[in-house]
Amino acid sequence: MSEEEDKVVVHVRFAPNGDVVEVGERVKGKNPQEWFDFLAAMYGHEHYLGLSGGRGVFRLTKEQLEKAKAEAVPA
Repeated sequence: MSEEEDKVVVHVRFAPNGDVVEVGERVKGKNPQEWFDFLAAMYGHEHYLGLSGGRGVFRLTKEQLEKAKAEAVPA
C-alpha cells in the first residue's frame, strides 16, 4: 500500500465565531469541539491545515486515526 493510500483526511468546519460545528470521524461521546481539541492536542502541530471559508483538515495515517479513536473512548 502506498503512503497516499494510507492517509485519511478528517474535515473540520467552523462557525463564524470559531466554534467547531462539524468534524469527521468523530467518536461517540465527544461533541465536535471536544473531538477537534483531542485531535489537535495529539496531531495538530504537524498534521492540521487551516483552510479558507471556516474549514480545515487533519491529514493522518489510518494508524494515527485508529490510535486517537482508541485513546478517546474510555475503556
